[in-house]
Amino acid sequence: MDRHQVAVLLDSNFLFIPLKFGVDIFAELRRLLGENIKCLVTRPVLKELDLLRLGAKPGFLKEISFARKMAEICDVFENSLRAGEAVDQSLVRVAIEQGFSVATNDAELRKALKKEGVSVVFLRQRAFLEVDGVIR
Repeated sequence: MDRHQVAVLLDSNFLFIPLKFGVDIFAELRRLLGENIKCLVTRPVLKELDLLRLGAKPGFLKEISFARKMAEICDVFENSLRAGEAVDQSLVRVAIEQGFSVATNDAELRKALKKEGVSVVFLRQRAFLEVDGVIR
């Protein structure tokens, strides 16, 4: 059986999971989706993490730096925001256009993705990842 590569876009909040909850998101993604996964972050997600640094308290700066390190493990999917588009909207658009799944803990983003038929990976019970939808 030929196993194709599964591409997953990681939202910025997903990158905080290892530090906040002690869950190895990359090991969990492999457990859930198989070894042939490609973890991606978009340019707007990286920019969002960098913008969070502005005016952040020292404790949160540590978390942001950690999330940025998690992002560096991923490949960057080059895209940019369209006029009037928020980061979450761009994730929905890219996921639909490219057939990617999205990893996020943002309830509103999950709802928007589900409405569009995009599969979502999220943290369940602060302990493990779960998929909502069909992985393509």
